Amino acid sequence: MPKANELKQGTAIEINGEPYIVKKIDVRNPTSRGATTLYKIRFAHMKTKQKLDETYKSDDMLKAADCSRIPVQYSYQDSDTYYFMNTETYEQYSLSAEDIEGQIEYLSEGLEGIVMLLMDDAALGIELPASIALQIVETPPAMKGSSATSRTKPAKLTTGLEIQVPEYIETGEIVKVNTETGKFMSRA
Repeated sequence: MPKANELKQGTAIEINGEPYIVKKIDVRNPTSRGATTLYKIRFAHMKTKQKLDETYKSDDMLKAADCSRIPVQYSYQDSDTYYFMNTETYEQYSLSAEDIEGQIEYLSEGLEGIVMLLMDDAALGIELPASIALQIVETPPAMKGSSATSRTKPAKLTTGLEIQVPEYIETGEIVKVNTETGKFMSRA
């Protein structure tokens, strides 16, 4: 049973006996003393795709959905359908772009460490690894002798994702990106 502050995008939760998947998390930190952090979470029903917005305190307990989790590898994309392969049985699963909205920018061919969520042998969604390594295809040139402050610049990665990186990072370098926050972590 995960707490609200342990949820991440792609987590499967049961609400009122129905399976939902976490699509978006908005953390609100009140400024008054003694106020608790609030988590405004957008869920999508795993079967009907209906959206549900709920707000929780950080220590609220939620019930994990009863679905199986299998390790998969991202294989390829065909128009709006994304294909994944079970790394143990080599069985293929497909998900639409709508099913994995917000996670597509992190998928690169052959990416492993992904967990597929299945209910009644039907693919419902994926959980990405905590971090992934991607190559920078476009960023402004590095600046020599820049100030000691940690300034950043935009960088476009091979999947089309744009992140902020430190000034010393150059085009062609491989960087680690946090899949929960979408932020630069380090060089890979």
